[in-house]
Amino acid sequence: MAGNYDFGLVGLGVMGRNFILNVADNDFSAYGLDTDPDKVASLKQEGEGKKVSGTTDKLDFINQLATPRKIMLLVPAGGPVDAVIRDLRPHLDKGDLIIDGGNSFFTDTDRREEGLRENGIYFIGSGVSGGAKGARFGPSIMPGGAKEAYELVRPIFEAVSAKVDGTPCVDYLGQKSAGNYVKMVHNGIEYGLMQLISEMYAVMKSGLGLSNAEMHSTFDQWNHGRLQSFLVEITADIFTKKDELSDADLVDMILDKAKQKGTGKWTSQNAMDLGMPIPTIDAAVSMREISAMKSMRVEADEKYDDNVGESVVPSVDDVEQALYFSFIVTYAQGMTQLAAASEEYGYGLDMETIAKIWRGGCIIRAGLLEDMRSAYDADPGLKSLLLDDTMADMVKSTVGGARKVLSYAIATGTSMMGLAASVSYFDAFRSGRLPLNLIQAQRDHFGSHTYERTDREGIFHTEW
Repeated sequence: MAGNYDFGLVGLGVMGRNFILNVADNDFSAYGLDTDPDKVASLKQEGEGKKVSGTTDKLDFINQLATPRKIMLLVPAGGPVDAVIRDLRPHLDKGDLIIDGGNSFFTDTDRREEGLRENGIYFIGSGVSGGAKGARFGPSIMPGGAKEAYELVRPIFEAVSAKVDGTPCVDYLGQKSAGNYVKMVHNGIEYGLMQLISEMYAVMKSGLGLSNAEMHSTFDQWNHGRLQSFLVEITADIFTKKDELSDADLVDMILDKAKQKGTGKWTSQNAMDLGMPIPTIDAAVSMREISAMKSMRVEADEKYDDNVGESVVPSVDDVEQALYFSFIVTYAQGMTQLAAASEEYGYGLDMETIAKIWRGGCIIRAGLLEDMRSAYDADPGLKSLLLDDTMADMVKSTVGGARKVLSYAIATGTSMMGLAASVSYFDAFRSGRLPLNLIQAQRDHFGSHTYERTDREGIFHTEW
């Protein structure tokens, strides 16, 4: 028996409830499922007057959906996704579609897609970015899988997604787990950008002596310039929030231990598998891990004298340049990884499409993404954003500020692992000759690993 609801959603937590209400706002009828009756009741209450309802009964849920059924899962990654699929699969028909909207690891998506395909059921791994507010009013959506499967849900996804100049921030990305992979790298870039912003905050607070009010003004000004982005925007807002439990600003009362859910680590691990360097993202993951070592850091702080040198304090303009420069480098690292993964896994990713759908709705949305989209539009085969002439001009005009800030950080003992990784990556990338000829000589010396020469073709070995 089939019902009349256009769209089903399993998992009515904050993200799920907001997403299904977004679907209903866009004139598609939607039906939700959750084991928690309070969450179902909240959906019905908030969705009163809309074409949306819900249940705790999985058979009722299945029977209320029009065929082919389009069912989205917004449940925690890992075991819960497999559990829901096991629960639903016996009651689905050939041609029905399951969509995983969570942050699943891409190889899990490949496994699920293959298993469901054997039963004639479609499966899409589709990253959703934008947080709870984005889910409610327009996220960036990153679907991958069979093209015909995406077509089943395309009208709904295009309607609910964020829009930039009228263009939906969703598009078909590629085969298999392409969508989850793109979302994973999106999150890796997000780690990098957040780390870089925190480092600029540190130098402005300690080096320039800016107050939180001045910090708010600075970030707000930047958000109205070339650094316009969601993360810079919310950073400006953070400095205005007062603590309800004390007389201080809330940011000063938050413990300096940053947690993580694993997507940044996945990005770093897979980049190593692909042989793709993404040191800014790696540094961001490492800094969250270092931040968790709070008790050891406090002990070390007492053990080691500051013993720092003097350096010219950078200006606010220098800091802005450093942040813009390192933003470009971080995006460049992530996009290069995506291109390598596309070739390795057969995704068929289009870099312009990715930049296009990241321009709105998602956490890493920024004005810079339009420049990136234009670069890939001009050269679809662009090997690195750093090789685009327009992007190169941006880098050349800002790297000086990045070097000033980094020099100050090193001289004063201020940790800036993200900026240091960005500058070093850039310097290595732009070097026609690196000192790794010595490493090859060492490898041949101790392990007979051979080497190539600069003056002739072939593989060589020397008895050292």
